Amino acid sequence: MRRLRKRSVTKSAIRRRALRIEQNDKHALYVFCLTGDEILEVADISRLSRDDAGKLIGYQRAGVKRHIQDIVEYLNSDDILFPNSLILALSSKVKFRVSRGPLAADGLVASGVLEIPVSKNGHKPAWIVDGQQRALAISKSTRRDMPIPVNAFVADEVELQRDQFLRVNNTKPLPRGLITELLPEVSTPLPASLQAKKIPSALCELLNSEPHSPFHKIISRASTLQDNKRAAVVADTSIIKMLQESLSNPSGCLFPYRNIATGETDFDSIWATLLAYWAAVKKTFPDAWGKPPSKSRLMHGAGIRAMGKLMDRVMSSIDPASHGVVAHVQHELRSIVPVCRWTAGRWAELGDLNWNEVQNVPRHIRMLSNILVRSYVQGRSAH
Repeated sequence: MRRLRKRSVTKSAIRRRALRIEQNDKHALYVFCLTGDEILEVADISRLSRDDAGKLIGYQRAGVKRHIQDIVEYLNSDDILFPNSLILALSSKVKFRVSRGPLAADGLVASGVLEIPVSKNGHKPAWIVDGQQRALAISKSTRRDMPIPVNAFVADEVELQRDQFLRVNNTKPLPRGLITELLPEVSTPLPASLQAKKIPSALCELLNSEPHSPFHKIISRASTLQDNKRAAVVADTSIIKMLQESLSNPSGCLFPYRNIATGETDFDSIWATLLAYWAAVKKTFPDAWGKPPSKSRLMHGAGIRAMGKLMDRVMSSIDPASHGVVAHVQHELRSIVPVCRWTAGRWAELGDLNWNEVQNVPRHIRMLSNILVRSYVQGRSAH
């Protein structure tokens, strides 16, 4: 393999021939190349986490070791071709100088030199929006000086970076928890498939972060720190699915609080409904609450979804703002207590399944939901 030319470096910047594509007046789009060493020299991988105030930081998933190693092995082989470009978000500190001459620009594309500052204090001027695993693999390979195609846009705002990250990865198998945690942080218009998940995602975050929520700090999210994972026993995807079903189904108790025609949502009533119902569930089953799914099927995906179906039935006739609403809901739930086997025993109505044999599959969720709703209706009729 022929030796590649060294990069053009000044004391404080990397200068590279580039094309600037004029898509809009706010955010320039650049096409150029960087070597593996240069990529990690100027670009950070912004991983998802939260600050001390609970605010979401970053947007990336953790690197997948096996995938990275596969790329490294390919890069270290003979006669490779690596056309996959990275997508970077650049700081507004970068500079672009258009080349001189009649052919340097045609109204759509301009050629010139892009200057990317190289920070000496650890604050890098770029963030990897797409291609973090490729970037890490290149840096670990024997071809760190190989030129890699890069597409980049200028954006200091993390919100825009998150927006582009979601759009780029919309058709890729991103972890669902990562997508749903990012959605509430994006205010720009999203594809319909993502927009439908935005309200449930925001509600899930509130349920996890608000101190007076029964789910406070027990929902597992993509940003959950390792030290807190033991207490985070409920999968956020189960909570979000439960909320989606109630919000989108005309028989759901949350459905009336959304105006489909105008897009307006009565968040106060939705929030009051969720707090009242799930606080009553926690009080009704204190021994099953807050335990990992392996010790409590109430905290399992099937339990959350089935209790969500019961919520639609119970809360459809209860004013969430009424006095003593939690005690009222707790009274309503008494009729299902005798049939529940959240932590021990056998579900006689589920074909005599052992309590921990209930799985998060459509058939078990449907059967468990039917048992709970039927027991509730029969209990009300008896009184």
